[in-house]
Amino acid sequence: MSTRTLFPGRLNGPGRLNGPGRLNGPGRLNGPGRGVPSRDRAERRLAIRMTAPSLVLMALVAAVPIGYAIWLSLNQYSVRTAGLSRFVGMENYITALSSSEWWAAFGQTFLFAALSVSLELVLGTAMALLLNLAFKGRALLRTVVLLPYAIVTVVSAITWQTMFQPNLGLVTNVLSALGLPGGDVVWLGEHGYAMAVIVLADVWKTTPFAALIILAGLQVISAETYEAAELDGASKWQTFVHITLPLLRPAIVLAAIFRTMDALRVFDLPFVLTRGANGTESMSMLAYSQLRENRLVGEGSALSILTFLTVMVVSVIYIRFAGGNIREVAKEEQ
Repeated sequence: MSTRTLFPGRLNGPGRLNGPGRLNGPGRLNGPGRGVPSRDRAERRLAIRMTAPSLVLMALVAAVPIGYAIWLSLNQYSVRTAGLSRFVGMENYITALSSSEWWAAFGQTFLFAALSVSLELVLGTAMALLLNLAFKGRALLRTVVLLPYAIVTVVSAITWQTMFQPNLGLVTNVLSALGLPGGDVVWLGEHGYAMAVIVLADVWKTTPFAALIILAGLQVISAETYEAAELDGASKWQTFVHITLPLLRPAIVLAAIFRTMDALRVFDLPFVLTRGANGTESMSMLAYSQLRENRLVGEGSALSILTFLTVMVVSVIYIRFAGGNIREVAKEEQ
């Protein structure tokens, strides 16, 4: 009787199969699903060893200032005697959270972030679709479109401040000449109008950043996808809604994450344009005014930590829910 009959599933010779799922020889499989994970573990260990120095350095750079700010927030410092302090625990946080100024700045910051990020995503998507078209001079147009993002924010804010000066600014003069509402308004001196100027200034400067990320997502979509949709008789609008937007979702989510985190930390635009007056004070501005102008080190540090925690919580929520959507899209594409 042959060996094959006596021992089903076993082969003689080099690399013979000695049982279900078992191989002899170098790189042999010793059981179901074994062998490959060990190689993966080795690659993970190598990756950890190679990235560990950079990770430790980054952790120190981030942890030391944050840790020092937390320590400052737990103490109360004298504004009369330098170096005099006493430990007060959570008192500074309780004072901050019970003040109307904090909650006003909290609401104004989220209002600014919601308005600016929404407009930037819509305009950035439209801009990316335009820049993705093939036409003469496309490279030059891309360069011109990205110029606002390269301008320093303070310079951009001063420019917008000049444009909305009463009787002197470009915007107010144009509105007056055309007989449109707003020509006689002190834009930076009235509630609502001041926030509108800050939002417009932020949208003008940072929309190119969102467009750049979304444009990168557009260029990943293959031309064959659009050709198949055209053969199926899909219109331009149907192609955009059912193909372009779903495939752009990871890029749009990424742009939204970056821009929301940046908008919640806004400081320079309201500081230059309004100094936080007329309903434009952000969380960062409130912390700055307490820490630097009022010399309340403990209270200002507590406000800084609260701002940091707010941004961190929003980041976790974004990554938790939006990150899951990105992973689902990646699985669908595979």
